[in-house]
Amino acid sequence: MIAETNPEKMYQAMKAKLANVVPDFELKIKAELAAEINRLKAEKNAVILGHNYMEAALFNSVPDFVGDSLELARKAAQTDKDIIVFCGVRFMAETAKILNPGKTVLLPSEKAGCSLAASITAEDVRELKRRFPGVPVVTYVNTYADVKAESDICCTSGNAQAVVESLNTETVIFIPDEYLAKNVAKETGKHIIFPTMDPRKKFEGELDYQMIGWLGRCEVHDKFTVEDIENVRKQFPDVTILAHPECSPEVVAASDFSGSTGAMIRFVENSSAPHYLLLTECAMGDNIAAANPDKDMLRLCSVRCPHMNQITLEDTLESLRKNQYVIEIPEDILQRAARSVERMIAIG
Repeated sequence: MIAETNPEKMYQAMKAKLANVVPDFELKIKAELAAEINRLKAEKNAVILGHNYMEAALFNSVPDFVGDSLELARKAAQTDKDIIVFCGVRFMAETAKILNPGKTVLLPSEKAGCSLAASITAEDVRELKRRFPGVPVVTYVNTYADVKAESDICCTSGNAQAVVESLNTETVIFIPDEYLAKNVAKETGKHIIFPTMDPRKKFEGELDYQMIGWLGRCEVHDKFTVEDIENVRKQFPDVTILAHPECSPEVVAASDFSGSTGAMIRFVENSSAPHYLLLTECAMGDNIAAANPDKDMLRLCSVRCPHMNQITLEDTLESLRKNQYVIEIPEDILQRAARSVERMIAIG
């Protein structure tokens, strides 16, 4: 990233990369903010992590590391800085704190939550374990720390299949994303049930199943439909469509490629298609376009995550100035959650 602290030089550097993505008047304002953030970052011995869903001006200026949740978890675990500023949503900052309990972890906006993480509680997980005793719990990293603490292992969208297969067990509980669970069940050949669809059923012994899911969804990826894909293909028959595995199985099946945000980036970098369209949080399309000016990224996506959108350069600057908002996790939850996160990282 650009570690420039001079506003004019920062503006020129950002303009060279983002002229076709961000309006010039906005770049001038953002460059001043970014330069000051870089100055404070050095002064306070801080590292800034930026998720792939960050707005283009932020993503392409102040983060020391950018990537998907797994890559940033690895970087958080390796940092020697005193302060970690996580430009992402709360569960991501919590994961950084879990891996760095002795460091200060800051989230630039206290409102940066997640609809998927909010769909399940620690008590929900305990109830699932009571209903299906002895079945290991695989928890998507897009969850809060207390849910991770009730789990055997975490996973990301990029390594979910590998995590499930690493357990070498016939049956797993996979929470909380309904669509990701269905997609992983298809990849692993497991029959999946959703007991919360009918909580009166006992299920044990009633059905042949190998995966137990939960009815959580990402409010962004839930918006993409097969009809969207069909309409795009009518206009651009030679488009290559990439879908995040948090999209429905029907959308994934109708797309040309499905993978984590990191996998999507690598796919675009290593392939040559006339057009690309990403079915995921739409700020990422701008970031890929900026990094790959020779690729034609269709700008037909207008779905932004309202939580990711809370993280701005303005709030990042205030977070560093005031040391806000500090992530705190109770010690007992932190230690138990660390085990499930570290097991995930070990699988890669």
